[in-house]
Amino acid sequence: MIGAIAGDIIGSVYERHNIKQTDFMLFGPRCRFTDDTVLTVAVADAILTGSAYLQKLKDWHRAYPRAGYGPAFALWAASDSKIPYNSMGNGSAMRVSPVGWAFGTLKEVLAEAKRSAEVTHNHPEGIKGAQAVAAAVYLARTGASKDEVKAYVETAFCYNLDASLDSIREDYRHDITCQGSVPQALRAFLESDDLEDAVRKAVSIGGDSDTIACIAGSVAHAFYGTVSDETRQGVFRILDDPLKEIVHAFCKRYSVPM
Repeated sequence: MIGAIAGDIIGSVYERHNIKQTDFMLFGPRCRFTDDTVLTVAVADAILTGSAYLQKLKDWHRAYPRAGYGPAFALWAASDSKIPYNSMGNGSAMRVSPVGWAFGTLKEVLAEAKRSAEVTHNHPEGIKGAQAVAAAVYLARTGASKDEVKAYVETAFCYNLDASLDSIREDYRHDITCQGSVPQALRAFLESDDLEDAVRKAVSIGGDSDTIACIAGSVAHAFYGTVSDETRQGVFRILDDPLKEIVHAFCKRYSVPM
């Protein structure tokens, strides 16, 4: 969870001003949390309280209405509708990391990732993106190697994770679909040396930088199991008290390294 939020905050500066390098300040003065963080916290809150994902997504949107949501989600969240809107966007994948921490088997993780996604992202690609990220988090935190994570995701979800970041970076453009951003984010994790390196590499390919870094950071946090003082302090300096409260409660209950 901390990795996902760190990726969002660090990547927030570069979402509309892409940078194709890894050498940049992690927590600059323009860094902020965005919808990726708010909705990750919403999913964590739903799990903690046993509440419906639909209601918590709407509740947290209404608490933070200007966090940078996609237009379709914002319309849905501000309405009384309970009908999903068939999205294949990466919003289902960016918010799902708490599922990978909170459930005890891969089967449960996949089922819960689907439930968390389909309240909005009921398109098959939207569900697949959420399941792939949640599964990668679960496998990473339970001792799988990078090769094992890669093999499972490629086999189960038919994502191609072979393309190197150098080849992706050359002509990658903004793509908010799951199929156009989740594989790239997972590749950034696969090529990383630690959590911060995963985030830097995710940002460096361009595109939807905060979400790609959020996804890469979520898996890297689970795999490496440590968060540097700089990253921890940077995250908690930027989060406000309601967000911090859920993050602390979730990490305590599910033994997420902080």
